[in-house]
Amino acid sequence: MFVTQIAIPNGTVLRCLSWNHEQGFIACGGEDGLLKVLKLETQTSKDMNVRGLAAPSNLSMNQTLEGHSGAVQVVTWNDRYQKLTTSDQNGLIIVWMLYKGAWYEEMINNRNKSVVCGMKWNADGQKICIVYEDGAVIVGSVDGNRIWGKDIKGVLLAHVEWSPDSRLLLFGLTNGDIQMYDNTGNFLSKLQVYCLTNVTGAVHIASLQWYNGENGYVEPNCPTLAICFNNGRCQVMRRETDDDPILIDTGMEIVSAQWNHTGAVLAVAGTQKAGEKEINIVHFYSPFGEHLRTLKVPGKQIFACSWEGGSLRISLAIDSFIYFANIRLDYKWGYFSNTVVYAFTKPDRTEHCVVFWNTKNNEKFVKYVKNLLSICACGDYCCLTTKGDEATGQYILVVCNSIGTPLDSKYIEMDPLYVTMTQTHIIAASKEAFYLWQFKNIKKLASLEMSGKRKTGTEKLFHIDDVPSGAGGETIDFNKAYATTQDPICCVCASDKLLIVGRESGTLNRYAMPQLSLTHKHMLNCRPHQLALNCSSARLAIIDMSGILSFFDLDTRITDPNGQELIGQQLKFERKDVWDMKWAEDNSELFAMMEKTRMYIFRNLDPEEPVMSSGYICQFSDLQIKSALLDEIMADPENPTKDDVMELEVKSLRDTRDLLEKVGIEDAQQFIEDNPHPRLWRLLAESALDHLNLKIAEHAFVRCKDYQGIEFVKRLGNLQSEMMKQAEVSAYFKRFDEADRLYLDMDRRDLAVALRKKLGDWFRVVHLLKTGGGGDDQALEEAWNSIGDYYADRQKWQEAVTYYTQGRNQERLADCYYMLEDYVGLTKMMTALPENHKLLPDIAEMFVTVGMCEEAVSAYVKSNKVKSAIDTCVQLNQWNQAIDLAKQHNVQEISSLLAKYAQHLLEKNKIINAVELYRRANHYLDAAKLLYKLADDEAKKKSKPLRIKKLYVLAALLVEQYHEQMKMTSRSKVKNKKGAEASSALAGLLEEDSVSISDTKFIDNAWHGAEAYHFYLLAQQQLFAGHVDAATKTALHLREYDGIIDPVEIYSMLALVSCNSRSFGICSKAFIKLESLETISQDQCKLYEELALDIFTKHSPKDTRYTKAECTNCETAIPDWSTTCPNCETKFPTCIVTGQPLFDYQFWMCTVCKHRAYEKDITDKVTCPLCHTRI
Repeated sequence: MFVTQIAIPNGTVLRCLSWNHEQGFIACGGEDGLLKVLKLETQTSKDMNVRGLAAPSNLSMNQTLEGHSGAVQVVTWNDRYQKLTTSDQNGLIIVWMLYKGAWYEEMINNRNKSVVCGMKWNADGQKICIVYEDGAVIVGSVDGNRIWGKDIKGVLLAHVEWSPDSRLLLFGLTNGDIQMYDNTGNFLSKLQVYCLTNVTGAVHIASLQWYNGENGYVEPNCPTLAICFNNGRCQVMRRETDDDPILIDTGMEIVSAQWNHTGAVLAVAGTQKAGEKEINIVHFYSPFGEHLRTLKVPGKQIFACSWEGGSLRISLAIDSFIYFANIRLDYKWGYFSNTVVYAFTKPDRTEHCVVFWNTKNNEKFVKYVKNLLSICACGDYCCLTTKGDEATGQYILVVCNSIGTPLDSKYIEMDPLYVTMTQTHIIAASKEAFYLWQFKNIKKLASLEMSGKRKTGTEKLFHIDDVPSGAGGETIDFNKAYATTQDPICCVCASDKLLIVGRESGTLNRYAMPQLSLTHKHMLNCRPHQLALNCSSARLAIIDMSGILSFFDLDTRITDPNGQELIGQQLKFERKDVWDMKWAEDNSELFAMMEKTRMYIFRNLDPEEPVMSSGYICQFSDLQIKSALLDEIMADPENPTKDDVMELEVKSLRDTRDLLEKVGIEDAQQFIEDNPHPRLWRLLAESALDHLNLKIAEHAFVRCKDYQGIEFVKRLGNLQSEMMKQAEVSAYFKRFDEADRLYLDMDRRDLAVALRKKLGDWFRVVHLLKTGGGGDDQALEEAWNSIGDYYADRQKWQEAVTYYTQGRNQERLADCYYMLEDYVGLTKMMTALPENHKLLPDIAEMFVTVGMCEEAVSAYVKSNKVKSAIDTCVQLNQWNQAIDLAKQHNVQEISSLLAKYAQHLLEKNKIINAVELYRRANHYLDAAKLLYKLADDEAKKKSKPLRIKKLYVLAALLVEQYHEQMKMTSRSKVKNKKGAEASSALAGLLEEDSVSISDTKFIDNAWHGAEAYHFYLLAQQQLFAGHVDAATKTALHLREYDGIIDPVEIYSMLALVSCNSRSFGICSKAFIKLESLETISQDQCKLYEELALDIFTKHSPKDTRYTKAECTNCETAIPDWSTTCPNCETKFPTCIVTGQPLFDYQFWMCTVCKHRAYEKDITDKVTCPLCHTRI
């Protein structure tokens, strides 16, 4: 933080100050009615590196507003509507508006009773609340209308503040109390103040500030309401009812306080006694009460402070001056592996948005991280420190790579306030203890441990007051982190050799790494805020709380006044207003530091000429400094540009370039001898190569230990042609077009082709080959295929096909067809390939993945892989084709495979799938068995009769298909023999007998189950249709199916329909049968008896309707429902339409199920009533 100032004319003392966050206007009011509006604008510099705070700024507006006669005491902005509201000691209120670049009066109000002590606009700028000292409150709208007013009796008001949601108003009283009202003026309660406990004497409120959350929050449930009293006490609350607020004692007399634009920093301004003198001071605090930094400013009396919109500057009203302090925010960020990782918050999300931005290729990877605390980076990895759930009280260290992928993580049970890392370790410290975790071993990342057990040796924990010996073997006990200490930790830094822990007293604890033994304690004369070790771990840089940079030599031995030898000495070197520094990675005496808006580079504590910059230093290596303009990045964090990263060179590197360009190689060599560095020697080597001075080039490569460069120089020495040397040097410096031209001028097209091949520039290779020879067809094919690879890598498959076709690359061509889903082209390609070609199995596999069975089989068969073809058929459920292939090629294991697969389906209870499998494999009998079993199970479960009938019909149809299969099989066996037609049926029957002796039940009575449920359903339909006589005849026929349908169901049906048809004789027999069944209980039997008694006491057990029919064989008169003649035992078929016996010689027969019906009854049917075959 560093200060510039603007003086107010005539020495007029300022009273108030406010900075417009949106447009950047600054309003200041003071004595004698002074009111000015200023605007600072940053000038655009020609140097792209001089941006942000480093860029010069000037006053683009300096307008004095006339209208107030008394001292202006309150100024407030309405950012959204560009309005300025001011009030003076006489109570005059003026609203100003911007018109054509100047400010004019829009409205005036003068109550003439009391002075205005506070004015605040709400978050959306729609309402303003004005409070007068005498207790009057007015709430008005942005267009000047009064919404409501109120007189609060018996109090003197001093301050006013809106809640972020505009539902509440807080009024600060002159006696220090705070009252809470709703937005319509109704009193709610008195706000509890905790920070004044044990305080005596009169106090008044210095500032009342409630952050509105417009730019997001530091973390969920973050404190936002700050109440500051003139005696230095503050409390920061999460909400108006917070009973556990953050309490701060600033130790100063506060006059003003304000949140920055994100609610991350609270600036508290006032005066503090330094001996007998009072100084103006600004303390900066986090929302959780952590003291961040201190700013001392000159002058007699400070009156107000106000932040700039982006929080990069703060303005202070002191005496008759406006002071501007540049603020360097402590962003959550890091740099590693050419990647800037940074975090920011969005108003609409509670998580932090973490961006991994590769500055080399401009790629971004965005992650959302909950409860992010800090980011640190080193080497190839970064560490994100997050807070776990409140309930667990745990914190998480997450190691990520440059694209944000988590590689390892560790849960710890202490608050990691300070985190640093080396190439192999992460060190996290709380106020009382520090924890070391070895996240990486020498060869690879430590693997994530599956168990909760902690790996011995990879982590250590010590209290800051412990004296560890480094022996190891300690157990991790996080209770140590909660033991108090008189001298808390305030910063840490580490290298591969040392860990330095800074304490608030100025003590430095020095530990040897990685064993972590305490070797020394050093004493500083300041409280360290930031520490950094140089690359040799011999010197430590310290930035204290006031921004003063100093150094401490860790290995220097000195003798104290008592004659004792001490190790370590603080150097007599100081720089003020330092906010960032970075040691060089390859030189222990070089470091870069940021002082105000300048970057200084020091060599052994001697500064070079500074460079204007406001960037945060990322890396210092090879005499080059890379810094990130984080202020510009954070202005639009989702769209960083390459201009947001700047690179600066050390003076010696710039001087060497100038010498090489303007003086000569010899003088430059002498300068580098005096100021040696590998980067300078490399620069000399490159310049010498450019001039073909191989002797100096070789010497320079030796000095910078570049073995490849030495070998290159030797190879150049063996070349005879100067032009050839020049071409090789051009290629070495990546001036490939120049090298290409030189090769062609020498008529060495082959070398030009070889160069382009190395570069992968295959388009140029093709051009060179076509325009002048230098290669054969094989080289051209290689080029075509490489171009095809270029397009295939970018998933431009159609273009790739064109070049692979020219390059005759069938393998890659097949891949492209597959990716394009051009299966016609793939099929043509498969057809064109010769038998047993190595590509055929791969093409077959492609067809398999998309379910194209026939093409896949063709490819496998063509490559002589019949087994794979059969497996494909099985996989795609094409069992017919699989069995045909097995028979054609005498493969025996197909049946066992089929059985295994069917068993697998049955184990998963996928019976229908198994049936379909058997049916498609022509194993009709096996399928029928499963369906019969399924139908029986459904019948036992009392499922719907129609479903059971369908299952039986399907089973019977499969049996019919089995019969047909047997006939066809027997015909094929007797093919080309005499009497084939005559013997086929008999042969089929014999084969059935030999194969299926155990399955005669299914074969001979295939339709029995289907018939049973068909007639059962028919009887019900006839009953409900009122055809009781027909229903009786059908029910009588059901008696033949008591093995399929439960006899209770059959005889209950028969009793019901016969009773309705007044056939009481049949009904009586049905009841007798029911009562004699062993499957019914005694209770059921008793019920049947009672019902029968009830019926037959009213009706005689005789059939009232009794019709006869004549037997077609013996002409005996028999009942018309009888299906068998009792005289000659002739059996009559049953009509499947009516359920009656067929006594006529003329009837209709189904071609599939072979069941019959009267011709007159079947004429109006479309399908067979039983098997549903179309008629």
